[in-house]
Amino acid sequence: GDPLEIYTAVDGEVIFKKYSPIGEMTAAATQYADTMAKDLNFGVVICDRDHVVAAAGVTKREFLGLRLSRETEAVLEDRKTYIYKWGEAKILSPFENSNIRAALVMPIIAAGDIAGAVVLIMPESPKAPEESDLKLCRVAAGFLGLQMEE
Repeated sequence: GDPLEIYTAVDGEVIFKKYSPIGEMTAAATQYADTMAKDLNFGVVICDRDHVVAAAGVTKREFLGLRLSRETEAVLEDRKTYIYKWGEAKILSPFENSNIRAALVMPIIAAGDIAGAVVLIMPESPKAPEESDLKLCRVAAGFLGLQMEE
């Protein structure tokens, strides 16, 4: 049931790739992440349903292309927001095979479907996101979702 992009190679090989509407918006997502990271004390990462497509306030090379963890996929499927609460023993690891931890994971919803996530990356010393951080992520997720509907 997932949409696919179909490519052909020079030798006639047919290549199927999972279609990512956020992937088409990489430039806009990168600009939005850059703008958010300037005002937050967190790194900002924007993902499609599978991978990181934009990152700011962190080392981009380290993040771009990382695959979402099963825990993060479950948060998105439940259409819930994960928010780290001060003192929690377990902090969500948003990406597979990574020690990176999330302070917040906010689903991006476009036309009623989960399209991706806005993720705030936990700094070295854990801290809980503030209400203003949550609101900013909610606006970002809403904006990106509306852009994909157009």
